[in-house]
Amino acid sequence: MDLARPEVIVRRSPGRGGAAVRCALMVVPVAFFGIFFAYPLGAIVARGLRADGHWRLGRLGAVLGQDGIGHVLWFTLWQALASTALTLLLALPGAYVFARLDFPGKRLLRALVTVPFVLPTVVAGTAFLALLGHGGLLDQLWGIRLDTTVWAILLAHVFFNYAVVTRTVGSLWAQLDPRQEEAARVLGASRWGAWRTVTLPALAPAVAAAALIVFLFTFTSFGIVQILGGPAYATIEVEIYRQTAQVFDLPAAAVLTLLQLVAVGAVLAAHARTVRRRERALHLVDPASTAARPRGAAQRTLLGAVLTSVAALLLLPLAVLVTRSLNPGGSWGLAYYRALGSADGGVFLVAPLDAVTTSLQYALAATAVALVIGALAAAALTRKAGRLLRGIDALLMLPLGVSAVTVGFGFLIALDKPPLDLRESWLLVPLAQALVGAPFVVRTMLPVLRAVDTRLREAAAVLGASPWRAWREVDLPMVRRALLIAAGFAFAVSLGEFGATVFIARPDRPTLPVAVARLLGRPGDLNYGQAMALSVILMTVCAAALLLLENARTHHTGEF
Repeated sequence: MDLARPEVIVRRSPGRGGAAVRCALMVVPVAFFGIFFAYPLGAIVARGLRADGHWRLGRLGAVLGQDGIGHVLWFTLWQALASTALTLLLALPGAYVFARLDFPGKRLLRALVTVPFVLPTVVAGTAFLALLGHGGLLDQLWGIRLDTTVWAILLAHVFFNYAVVTRTVGSLWAQLDPRQEEAARVLGASRWGAWRTVTLPALAPAVAAAALIVFLFTFTSFGIVQILGGPAYATIEVEIYRQTAQVFDLPAAAVLTLLQLVAVGAVLAAHARTVRRRERALHLVDPASTAARPRGAAQRTLLGAVLTSVAALLLLPLAVLVTRSLNPGGSWGLAYYRALGSADGGVFLVAPLDAVTTSLQYALAATAVALVIGALAAAALTRKAGRLLRGIDALLMLPLGVSAVTVGFGFLIALDKPPLDLRESWLLVPLAQALVGAPFVVRTMLPVLRAVDTRLREAAAVLGASPWRAWREVDLPMVRRALLIAAGFAFAVSLGEFGATVFIARPDRPTLPVAVARLLGRPGDLNYGQAMALSVILMTVCAAALLLLENARTHHTGEF
């Protein structure tokens, strides 16, 4: 009995200590989101629904009863579902190709595929108009126009979110041991049956995470719908912008923000419940050992189909931007790029080219903040926890589903008094960008952290390792590559963030997306050409950063 007692203590202590450590790890992320997300959002809602010291909840029914609001709500929901389904349909084959096939130019192509994700929506919308609108490529070749149709919106959403699926799902797919699927085929299962019963359940958490991110981004779509949809289509985000910036009806904007928040919260709750039921430990291997040259007609056909779809949906719009930036006045040249070095014209207080340095500084700072917040949260949520931590897991995703317009205004009216008077601080922009980057860190790292066999951690604890040392010695070597990919996502998102940044960026320190939007908002071929040139610079910087991440390789078995 005495000999058994120490063993019982050893087995129970890690669980108790682990729970306490997980709660402690969550303190910083909860404080960050509470101060820089919940507080500004609450300030906006209170400004719209509270008057003379009393809440005016009757405004909820009045706004929802307005003509056209029901159509906006329905269109927002169904286009988000359709966009998510279409993105998964087109991108999951790409995830397989990038995970399991080895072909020349793979790393470069994977970096280029991620570039559309960081482009400002106003730039991408203009590029798609050049392809699908009046006088565009389809119109010139076959007389087909898709602008002001829902198909233009859906294709543009695939353009933006293709990389979310290929990188989130493909990164885990590359680590799955192919011998498990081969064993199922040896036992008599067909190729499809083996994939459905072995690989798909293992990928389910990563697929669900990618689908969630795509849905949230398309549910809150703003620039794409406004530019390509025309007056016939409007999402909740577009309506919030209209009520705020054009009609100046802040109560209506507050009601729509609350409605959007409730809808996103319901989706996150359903996602958390579904994923929890499908979690299991996985045997992860070195991704370099799972990729091979295409074999057989089926794999070669799949590779060709994926490369063709990537070229048509992703690379062609980017080529349009490059072409327009190099074609001033109908002749080839670098006039638009040279004009970026001058502040003449009154659009900026500084030369537009200075936005490149400013964006890089902001993006690096935002990435550092997002990695700290996201990594702490992911480490705390790795093991099964109570309802409180599961609820926090869902709350961390809310910034992806809440109007960026609302968050930007909230920063202005809430963070204006000591000790949170940050209006004149350069940190305001990176903090806003980190709000969007941190959920990507969490969602990228969690599937791999939860796939690590818990018995490895328990063995480390039994041998006397503290929770911190167990995480450092067991989890970190396996997820170092996941951390690099999370950093790439956070950096890319920060570079392209526009909705909130446009309200809080200082006139003398614009970011690249803000500079592009300001140039597009002014008439004249020179301003339009400079916007295209800045967009190409943004693409180049992003592609270079992502290519560096693709070349970052570690040599430990099981790394992400």
